[in-house]
Amino acid sequence: MPRPTLATIHCSALAHNLQRVRSLAPNAKVFAVIKANAYGHGFMRVAHALQTADGFALLEFDAAIQLREAGFTQEILLLEGCFDLQETVQCAQYQLTIVVHNRHQLVWLQQLSAGAGLKVYLKVNSGMHRLGFAVADVASVYQSLTTCPAVSVVNVMTHFADADGAGITSQLQQFDTAIGGGDVSQSLANSATIIRYPQAHRQWVRAGIMLYGSSPIAGVSAAALDLRPAMTLSSEIISVCRVKAGDCVGYGGTYKVSQPMRLGVVACGYADGYPRHAPTGTPVRVGDHLTHTVGRVSMDLLSVDLTPWPELDLGAPVVLWGEGNPIDDVAQAAQTISYELLCALNHRVAVRKQE
Repeated sequence: MPRPTLATIHCSALAHNLQRVRSLAPNAKVFAVIKANAYGHGFMRVAHALQTADGFALLEFDAAIQLREAGFTQEILLLEGCFDLQETVQCAQYQLTIVVHNRHQLVWLQQLSAGAGLKVYLKVNSGMHRLGFAVADVASVYQSLTTCPAVSVVNVMTHFADADGAGITSQLQQFDTAIGGGDVSQSLANSATIIRYPQAHRQWVRAGIMLYGSSPIAGVSAAALDLRPAMTLSSEIISVCRVKAGDCVGYGGTYKVSQPMRLGVVACGYADGYPRHAPTGTPVRVGDHLTHTVGRVSMDLLSVDLTPWPELDLGAPVVLWGEGNPIDDVAQAAQTISYELLCALNHRVAVRKQE
């Protein structure tokens, strides 16, 4: 019998969430962001579940080629562009769309043969100060790209630093100033922007975390946004023990028991991708009951409080996050974000696709 730790990928939830994006941005095309192995869900699995998306956005060159060779004809956008001349040549061969955010990438494009037919996105640094050309340089770079013999289409994009918080007003103004009101296809909106700022939807939106059923906005639940969890990380209770007042639980004895407790041991730990830093009190669903972790998370195991429910015993089903235990609640308790939890899923965890 295999170890019971399992990640179930809900394809119907992915499809639902894509439709939710379309309902929020009905006049825009949708890039489904599947970088980082589709946020831990499996990029090819997710691409098939989201095959009605207008395009895919990722940054792993090999994965982009695999999508093309698997027959995906949509636009495929490399979010960090190319890392050398050879990759640039191959992008033309595979009809990949590339982001241009630095002058090395511009030089490589200029070295390609005329008629390569590359589509590019000029990235504008509108205030995040991570990737992209400064506002003052955008006009000249745009001119260089539009006159480059290897380039067939030039679009523009930027990335907002605080769409889920203080807002996008300043960056949006910087971006619009940079492009000078030109009639050019634009991609600005990430998940939080899709939900909060319809004025920034423009021609293409880039939906990421919301496709996977997590809320991109602090304090607003995924359920309130009509998003469904695309991954359920589950396991079972594999041991039950009783502890008395004064006993300590787990490595380092960091949790000291104040009254008798009944503990369940779950087959899941940080080697599976569960956060080691999750403190006592992190929510876990066992059967139909919401309980919480007790003591430190170890490599392969964690403990939960079963005291109020004597019927919960060996073999009781456990949801670490997903259906019935929102990943955003787990992330908040662990003082991290759902993105990190999903991307940290370890390859040793069995994965099951559910339509």
